[in-house]
Amino acid sequence: MHIQETASLTRTAKKLAPALRADDNGSPLSQEETIKAYQRMVLLRRFEEKAGQLYGMGLIGGFCHLYIGQEAVVTGIGLLMKAGDKVITSYRDHAHMLSVGMTARGVMAELTGRQDGYSRGKGGSMHMFSREKHFYGGHGIVGAQVAIGTGLAFANKYRGTQEVGIAYFGEGAAQQGQVFESFNFAALHKLPCIYVIENNRYGMGTSVERSSAAKDLSQLGRPWQIPSLKVDGMDLFAVHQAAGEAMAHCRAGKGPFLLEMETYRYRGHSMSDPARYRDRAEVDEMRRTRDPIEHIRKYLSKQGVADSVFKKIEDDVKAEVNDAAQFAQQSPEPGVDSLWTDVWVEC
Repeated sequence: MHIQETASLTRTAKKLAPALRADDNGSPLSQEETIKAYQRMVLLRRFEEKAGQLYGMGLIGGFCHLYIGQEAVVTGIGLLMKAGDKVITSYRDHAHMLSVGMTARGVMAELTGRQDGYSRGKGGSMHMFSREKHFYGGHGIVGAQVAIGTGLAFANKYRGTQEVGIAYFGEGAAQQGQVFESFNFAALHKLPCIYVIENNRYGMGTSVERSSAAKDLSQLGRPWQIPSLKVDGMDLFAVHQAAGEAMAHCRAGKGPFLLEMETYRYRGHSMSDPARYRDRAEVDEMRRTRDPIEHIRKYLSKQGVADSVFKKIEDDVKAEVNDAAQFAQQSPEPGVDSLWTDVWVEC
């Protein structure tokens, strides 16, 4: 496993050494837990691939930001979440929804703007929620979710629970002023908030090297003495280990924790982005040498897991995703009357 606190990975995949993988001699997870994590990552990828297909067919409108390549981050953290823990993230959010237990049917129905979606067809890709699963959204405003996530952590502390708030954001959002205001507030009040920077190397079409004077994003909370770890976000085991340390810190009442997950997205920023700002060879090399799903499959194979297990997982996931797509297309569109609902809440 690879967790570090200083050196940054270089931009191109050719310079991302295979040595930054998990140690195949052991895992912090049992074989059963690892298989469960593998199945979750396969679901996230196949769901996103299907969403991309439906978008291309014109069945999903508006914006659509896919998570393909980053599956180890949300899976490794999700394995450690407990009932009541709260999650908020940016607009690259479908995987986060599935990881907290929101159904593939409900998420896909919302993506297609249907009545059976989590926001009754009104939220689309960037704005769906589930109070039951303590998922408080994707947010379209860059960095806005960080302040809200800090508020969720404040609510946890105010109520005297041991629940944590997890605020995911990208390396681009890490430059926003409200992020640093949130760090200050969380550190001042020792809030149980885990800040997760999903550093996928590119904010829209600009590499992090060209947009950030800070070369080590894991140190952004240092002025407020927020402990942090830089983590290989393509390595499920490293993510799980680092998230475990952050969870324990927050649940013990010691305040916030910052995790920089160095990961990579295979697709463009959104479905409208051809990603011409990076070489195709860079993406291909990353897929070939550092794919998080393939790495876990190889690890499990070395542990004696039969190929039939992987085939069954792939078949089950494919059936679940296809069912979700069919359900979404058969779900009715919201009626005109729905324009007047869910627009006002009395507190």
